[in-house]
Amino acid sequence: MLASRDMGFRSELRSLTSAQRSTFTACFLGWTLDAFDFFLLTVCLKAIAADFHVGIPKIAEAIFWTLVMRPLGALIFGLLAERYGRRPTLTINIIAFSIFELASAFAPTLSTFLLFRALFGIAMGGEWGVGAALALESMPAKRRGFFSGVLQEGYVVGNLLAAALYGSLFPHLHGTGMLTGWRVMFMIGALPALLAFYMQFKVEESPTWLEAERRRRLEGKKTSQINLRQFLQYLPTFLFLVALMTAFNSFSHGTQDLYPTLLERDHGLDPGRVGLVVVISNIGAMLGGIVCGALSERWGRKRMIIIAALCSIPMIPLWAWSHTVPLLALGGFLMQFTVQGAFGVIPAHLNELAPGPVRAVFPGFTYQLGNLVSSRNGVFQAKLAQHFSGGPLNVVMSWTVVVGAFAIAIITGLGREERGEDWTLAEAKALRKENAPR
Repeated sequence: MLASRDMGFRSELRSLTSAQRSTFTACFLGWTLDAFDFFLLTVCLKAIAADFHVGIPKIAEAIFWTLVMRPLGALIFGLLAERYGRRPTLTINIIAFSIFELASAFAPTLSTFLLFRALFGIAMGGEWGVGAALALESMPAKRRGFFSGVLQEGYVVGNLLAAALYGSLFPHLHGTGMLTGWRVMFMIGALPALLAFYMQFKVEESPTWLEAERRRRLEGKKTSQINLRQFLQYLPTFLFLVALMTAFNSFSHGTQDLYPTLLERDHGLDPGRVGLVVVISNIGAMLGGIVCGALSERWGRKRMIIIAALCSIPMIPLWAWSHTVPLLALGGFLMQFTVQGAFGVIPAHLNELAPGPVRAVFPGFTYQLGNLVSSRNGVFQAKLAQHFSGGPLNVVMSWTVVVGAFAIAIITGLGREERGEDWTLAEAKALRKENAPR
């Protein structure tokens, strides 16, 4: 099965032009390395706390500030991408999150460290929206679903890379001062800046943005600039997308963030077995995103999202209530296959629903606002578990899946679908219409 999927992926890549392959590769790596830098913090929490002589909750504030600042980054970089183009904005964005990752490595105090993590959050928040716009505007319209699934799973790949680097390198780092182990890890995390050079020479600007820019020049306008009237015009779409992404982020984080704790506390697994189950779950997530993204081209975005989300419910017994490691691993694989299968359709669906003039702003901004609204999800789950069942998480997390799946199905069903629209052609048609003799 994996071999056939690999051949299918290679076939899809061969169907692209050299410029399209370079663009998609750069956007995928940007999202992957952005997630890699974020997850370096999560795996190094204990070491950072020890270095600053504080408890882990104090360092965990860095995660909170990163999440809180992401919507601001999505708005700032999204507006820049609409005005100056996707490629230069994404290049600056990648350099920015690499610089703040490196700055974090040299933070002399905890306050400085938290400041740099907040600035990193701004840069991290901008990457997804701009990268998804550049990637999907450059892909063939009929292949958008497949590449949407691949692109989204860059986040999972980044998580696995951070865990692999931590497991293989960190135990061998014994430096002190500014060469303390976690600081060296963060220095390595600055390497994504090299991707900016690749983008400068190998990646082309979005053809959709170029067509829109050509249209603006013929109309005598210098650059794209979103004003308040435009934003209010698209306000219903904006609010709908925020609601959709709040449901999606609650669903995703609700099945992932506390799952290692569930395995340790409810099932008594040691760290090695917990790590194994989580890795297998992430493999399921990657496959689910790619498979369901590709199937959304045939079955439709809305139908595929609803099917994948609702299919998570029958996986609950295996995922949360099994009594052996193999069954828990199977449950984790199937649960994340369905959860991230639904999420794998999102980059394409979100970009297709976003109006053309705000395609670099709305997807990323609504995505990160959904993240912000659901950022206390783990705390809420833990408190509910403590109140109703004295600590075990399986009941609360099981209900999280049920509620999340139905919320996604209902909200998605209420929305529209714009699958397969050729954005560049749409811009060209609009231009011809406006210049036609009257």
